[in-house]
Amino acid sequence: MKADIRIAWTLARGSERREWWRILLTALGALAATGFALAAVVIAAVPGQVSIPYGHGLLDRPGQRAGVVLTLVLLLLPVLGFLGQCARIGAVHRHRRMAGMRLAGATPAQVRRIAAVESAFACLAGSAAGFAAFAVFLAVAGHAPPPVAWAGFVGVVLAVPVVAALVSVFALRHVVASPLDHVRRTGPDRGRRAALVSLLAVGLIIVGALLHLSPAGRSVKPFALLILGLVLLTGAGAVWLTGAFAAFVGRRLTIRAQNPAALIAASRLAQDPWAAARTHAAVLLVTVVGVGFVGVRGVLLAALAEGDYRPESLAFYTTGIDLAGAAVLVALAISLCGLAVGTAESLATRRRGLAAQAAAGVPRRVLARAALLETALPLAPALLLAGAGGTVVYVAYAMLVGGPVPLLPLLVPVVVYAACLLAAATSLPLLRRVSHPAELRFT
Repeated sequence: MKADIRIAWTLARGSERREWWRILLTALGALAATGFALAAVVIAAVPGQVSIPYGHGLLDRPGQRAGVVLTLVLLLLPVLGFLGQCARIGAVHRHRRMAGMRLAGATPAQVRRIAAVESAFACLAGSAAGFAAFAVFLAVAGHAPPPVAWAGFVGVVLAVPVVAALVSVFALRHVVASPLDHVRRTGPDRGRRAALVSLLAVGLIIVGALLHLSPAGRSVKPFALLILGLVLLTGAGAVWLTGAFAAFVGRRLTIRAQNPAALIAASRLAQDPWAAARTHAAVLLVTVVGVGFVGVRGVLLAALAEGDYRPESLAFYTTGIDLAGAAVLVALAISLCGLAVGTAESLATRRRGLAAQAAAGVPRRVLARAALLETALPLAPALLLAGAGGTVVYVAYAMLVGGPVPLLPLLVPVVVYAACLLAAATSLPLLRRVSHPAELRFT
């Protein structure tokens, strides 16, 4: 392992100029993860009942602070997914180095470990920068955390690179580099994972329903279990629908498509339909939560407007709602960044095929439209299903509290779809480089 670390450090120091954007993205992801984790540690370290001049009293009580900490911890999930995408594109971008290591006698597992450790070095730089920025913020705010919080800060700074390396190893477990400079992926059908998550979600729904019918189970909030199960079930169904629809459309359009961009996109979808499911999973789950949140927010604000609340009490509720909305927006932004990185990784992986198509006379605008269609085609039905699941969540909440059913949340999937296409379009400048005929020299 020591030799792997030394090799990874040497490769990180000798990175080319073209690789710095990947290192920067990885460091930014680690900085975001460090910021969320440090904020959670600071809030969790506050003892008992206090009066904090921020958040209109939202952070005064331990129970309310626990909810804020949970929100910050959940924000780490899309960040870790983003770091996994960065590890994938990093491994493919360094394909010639990986091939050289294989020729020197390195095993595929050792190559993946070296790539993961190299990502961990970038994460260490990002976590250190996040800690420095957070320390400056605490000094400006005049807050002096207890010693146990500082121990937690050190643990977070050291844990983020370690967790990032583990995520990278997990993300690269199916990436195989051959000594002949070829990178491919192997692995089981990802539809099985969606099926397992669906079974877990159905179990949560059944348990929540049984607790709701049982008077002894009312204290464990069965409605929350029902909502969690419904969100997981809808998210898993949307992910499965992405892969299944990509396979179906790929087969049909490969036979019938007359448009060259559609034909290229269909061939790619038919070849690896579950690649889209992997890239879109976080976006679909955030869409379910986003639709449900916008609907619940409208119902709750309508109920607050009709009640007799003091201004301080109303500000307390609206602050909590705004904080939850900000968390959903941050999760969506991180998921879109992961989608953009995943699209760029897909282009980098297929650089020889794209270069061959460009050399054969296929215009770049056709290749660009094909890359966008690879995102647009499987994502549309999945977002419709995700929107339907979120709609069921807030309609059930409206029926529970007796409030109106807003229609604004129905626009959320449309906005997310447009944002996904824009995120995928950000990777198109890479197309000019990966489709250059010079890439054919390395076949």
